[in-house]
Amino acid sequence: MYYVCPSGMYYTPCISRAELDIRNMNRLLWEQHVHWTRAAINGIITDSPDLDAVLARLLRNAPDMGDSLKPFYGEQVGERYSVLINEHLTIAAELVTAAKEGDTQSFEAIDKRWYANADEIAAFLSSINPYISQQVMREMMHEHLDLFKEETVFILQKDYASAVNKFDEVEMQALHMADEISTAIVKQFPQIQYQM
Repeated sequence: MYYVCPSGMYYTPCISRAELDIRNMNRLLWEQHVHWTRAAINGIITDSPDLDAVLARLLRNAPDMGDSLKPFYGEQVGERYSVLINEHLTIAAELVTAAKEGDTQSFEAIDKRWYANADEIAAFLSSINPYISQQVMREMMHEHLDLFKEETVFILQKDYASAVNKFDEVEMQALHMADEISTAIVKQFPQIQYQM
């Protein structure tokens, strides 16, 4: 159900303020997620002096994402999501460090943990919301990881133009995931559509 809002001479569908807030919040969280992950990748590879501050800000994304679910699913669910996202982020940092050091054996082991964590996130989200397909979310999470690894390789190779272009893909794909989650929440809690 959409409110019909006047727009000049025409009428266009619009969403409630509550739904807009949810969509904007999820998009912001995923934008921050990919932005600070990119900053961390660069910081690890270049030994940037601000790396500790960047990693601290990156890890703040985990409780922020957990908090976003608490109004709908409660404290325990929000905390669990925060833990999963924290693992996702810390494993990513380990992976970039192993890639930088050329430690293939460690890289492969960490990479397996990263994809297992992605599968766990997909399973978790589908378990709390029937409108989130575990398979679709799993595929989206795997694409998210694949894109970041491709971007990391470009940065390691000092192919910065390709890295920037790849980040455009990372960003758009993350926004797609944000929208997928928001749409599922609105479907599960249809009263959101009427909260102005």
